[in-house]
Amino acid sequence: MAGFTAEWLTLREPEDVRVRSGALVSMIAERLPGNPPRVLDLGAGTGANFRFLNRRLPGADWLLVDNDRELLAKAAASEGAVETRVLDLATALAVPDLFADRDLVTASALLDLVSEEWLLRLARSCRDARAAVLFALTYNGEMQCEPVEREDEDVRELVNIHQQTDKGFGPALGPGAADAAARVFDEMGYQVWRAISDWELGPDAAPLQAQLIEGWAQAAEAIAPERATALRDWKARRLAHVETGLSRVIVGHEDMGGWL
Repeated sequence: MAGFTAEWLTLREPEDVRVRSGALVSMIAERLPGNPPRVLDLGAGTGANFRFLNRRLPGADWLLVDNDRELLAKAAASEGAVETRVLDLATALAVPDLFADRDLVTASALLDLVSEEWLLRLARSCRDARAAVLFALTYNGEMQCEPVEREDEDVRELVNIHQQTDKGFGPALGPGAADAAARVFDEMGYQVWRAISDWELGPDAAPLQAQLIEGWAQAAEAIAPERATALRDWKARRLAHVETGLSRVIVGHEDMGGWL
């Protein structure tokens, strides 16, 4: 599984905190045992999901899993005592004790990267452990930019095609991940709840906007290299809007929680 930089994870964390569904977390927390709940965080990175939930699940026993040892070290040093384990998530579901006695399995910004086959194996593992689930900030394919540029919709379509390429788990679910996860966990017997967690980025989030635009242009060009000149021109105009404080960007996400 390809990873993300600590810089990117740090840049996005404040916006993630702002938009995540607190109501959904409360619903999950009410259904967890209180002595204390044992939580598995998949793709934990620098610990943003852990930090968000740890304040809402006081006393929880945490296992943070990621394939990047340096990111996990930052997570472990951030707040509280946690157990960490370095595992490649593409094969981690086969680790025999990973889900043992876990009351909650959670992840943030992960499900759009995985394949349907991996998602099915995850759902089976959660069901077999009788664990509640909480998956935050799954990209749903929606992107809107202001001021509007004529190539915006073309770029969105190219980015969404790129989102479905292999990210280390097989063909990725990409923008279909939120619907797929709700369907799969429902079929496993879970009561499933969904909540919108869109980023709505204004001029105060200029660095995050700029990183998104750079990433979108790179992804679009990877799918349509013959359009490189037009895509780079689009990027330049979008970044100019960011620099002048005119840019606003919406990126669609969903949170999903469930329990048996």
